[in-house]
Amino acid sequence: MTIDSHQHFWQYHPVKHSWINDQMKVLQQDYLPEDLYQVYQKNGIDGCVAVQADQSENETDFLLSLAKKNSFIKGIVGWVDLRSENLRERLQHYAQYKIIKGFRHVVQDEADPNFIIGEQFKKGIALLKEYGFAYDILIFPAQLEATVQLINEFPEHRFVIDHIAKPNIKEGHIEDWEKYMRQIAVHKNVYCKVSGMVTEADWKNWKYDDFVPYLDIVFEIFGTDRIMYGSDWPVCLLGGTYQSVKGIIDTYISTFTNEDQQKIMGGNAVEFYQLH
Repeated sequence: MTIDSHQHFWQYHPVKHSWINDQMKVLQQDYLPEDLYQVYQKNGIDGCVAVQADQSENETDFLLSLAKKNSFIKGIVGWVDLRSENLRERLQHYAQYKIIKGFRHVVQDEADPNFIIGEQFKKGIALLKEYGFAYDILIFPAQLEATVQLINEFPEHRFVIDHIAKPNIKEGHIEDWEKYMRQIAVHKNVYCKVSGMVTEADWKNWKYDDFVPYLDIVFEIFGTDRIMYGSDWPVCLLGGTYQSVKGIIDTYISTFTNEDQQKIMGGNAVEFYQLH
């Protein structure tokens, strides 16, 4: 089964989606399952993991409503306030929905580089583990050092790094990012999504070779058992078509064994998110 491990849906609203600025006009519209299904039909994708794009429980409920009507949505990564005093109650509520596989907070937008190791946030992560939910780590490289500390404290929790931690591919920044990614990859409970890379590159002028140094490192340190393909649709449309974005990974893994290709393009996502 070929799985896109990372994509979003939304009914566009300029206030709710204020992060979509005028440089991102292609995103200023609705993106819903009927749109994505056609894209998947053309690109040989069997199913997906729908990830929160808005930080509200309404977003989680919105994704649940879409999944009920669209069987190609195999899992949901929702949002819940991980620092809330009534988090246990909320997780008990969401635990009844087997399609919810994990949660995510948009840590990249937090001003405090140590947000992810705040005491209340860590209590939330501990509760996620108790209820069997995975956690998607969405950060910029400046937050990698704190992320290393978080992962050190939770050696058995299922974590996945979204978008290879968003290195500045456009400017070719790699050394600090690599240092911390190597520290993270030592932990076998941490996976990595090769997703969201085109948005960190030059949207209009990127070329395949821009991504190779980053992919070389990620594949060296995580190996083919802990890497999963994700498109980051529709955000990826800022940098090209779905086909061109998927083509980066298709090209990179074209010399891999069939078994390894199947892991990267679906098997690892099935295992990590328990999509069985």
